[in-house]
Amino acid sequence: MSDVLIDATDLMRALERGERPRLLDVRWRLGRTGDRSRYEAGHLPGAVHVDLERELAAHGLPASEGRHPLPTADELERAARGWGLHDGDAVVVYDDLGGQSASRLWWALKWGGMRDVRILDGGIDAWTRAGGALGTGAVAPEPGDVRLVGDGMPVLTIDDAAGFPERGLLIDARAAERYRGEVEPIDPVAGHIPGAVSGPTVDNLDDDGRFLPADDLVARFAALGAAPGAPVGVYCGSGITAAHGVAALAIAGIDAALFPGSWSAWSNSPGRPVATGAAP
Repeated sequence: MSDVLIDATDLMRALERGERPRLLDVRWRLGRTGDRSRYEAGHLPGAVHVDLERELAAHGLPASEGRHPLPTADELERAARGWGLHDGDAVVVYDDLGGQSASRLWWALKWGGMRDVRILDGGIDAWTRAGGALGTGAVAPEPGDVRLVGDGMPVLTIDDAAGFPERGLLIDARAAERYRGEVEPIDPVAGHIPGAVSGPTVDNLDDDGRFLPADDLVARFAALGAAPGAPVGVYCGSGITAAHGVAALAIAGIDAALFPGSWSAWSNSPGRPVATGAAP
């Protein structure tokens, strides 16, 4: 788990020892505004604000690319340099949503090529529960010079996702009722990619918003059909919470690919088949 997560107490001890990982605050919820003001009202000391909508997604692309298509490696590199990142930095990312938006930042930096990136397990709530102090205002770091490439994590195209269930396990990380097609509050079509299985993101977490222990995650994904050595892919609504699934699978020792366009891309692409109900 230590390759993916860091506990709040362990982070405090690291800081007390003089270690200085780069702290990135990526609090976000779909449709919510004011994340910058929440950051300025209280954040981990020294943490830099990351704007998920502006900095972790591309803009100006057609709906068939999804709501949050990946930025290019150059775009991500420019943003990361603005956060003050350098090659070789240790990075800790956090949110207030059980790691669901922090996982997108974790995944993006790993995709870019950074090696030492971890999610603060339980986020800012775990930090304050452990007695951690908060800073206020905005942190403006000196620009960094990190170099990001964009091939550090496996990615599925829409055609890859279409054929994936024939050769591996494709997990739909949205709420079960959206998978079944009973409701669809955001995208134009309800249902799921044929052959995908339902594995809601929230089931990766305990009641405190922390990731389940590794053994529990191993059992969870085995129950969904993950087999040793078989390919695994994950999608969600727009590629945000699917990254949480990739992180949970990594904790369980399973490498997984992300379909960034996810259901928002699939449902905006005419002619793509749609399945409904509880069966893949």
